[in-house]
Amino acid sequence: MLRDDLQNSLKEAMKNRDTQTVNAVRLIIAGQKEKDVEARGKGLEKASDDVLLAMMQSMIKQRKESIKIYQDGNRPDLAEKEQSEIDVITRFLPKQLSAAETETVIKAIITEIGAASIKDMGKVMAALKNKYAGQMDFGAASGIIKQLLS
Repeated sequence: MLRDDLQNSLKEAMKNRDTQTVNAVRLIIAGQKEKDVEARGKGLEKASDDVLLAMMQSMIKQRKESIKIYQDGNRPDLAEKEQSEIDVITRFLPKQLSAAETETVIKAIITEIGAASIKDMGKVMAALKNKYAGQMDFGAASGIIKQLLS
């Protein structure tokens, strides 16, 4: 499904001569191909959608870091380009959980796996990544988990 959406969006953007979208979608597809090669090395046919969603989340994180650097360096033109790429990548991600929803989900996972201390944080993060890949900011989730397990 995700792969088809990417290909269809690429074709549509090319027809409309939307170079920003074409470039961003091509970056996603290139990352997808890299993940497929990694998956073949592990004996799989192709990377799962969860792996691709996690890859796109990391692409967004990288661009947010770049935006901060460009803004600090007084380069609003480059920051704007990065933001437009984030906007395109975000179109392919599932609906993001709000802060309240994220906290509710984390509490449920903690109860489900019986996490009792900060030592169980890795188990909680692994469970979250399995169930909610691409749907939440795991950096923010990490802070919530630390707070709840302390």
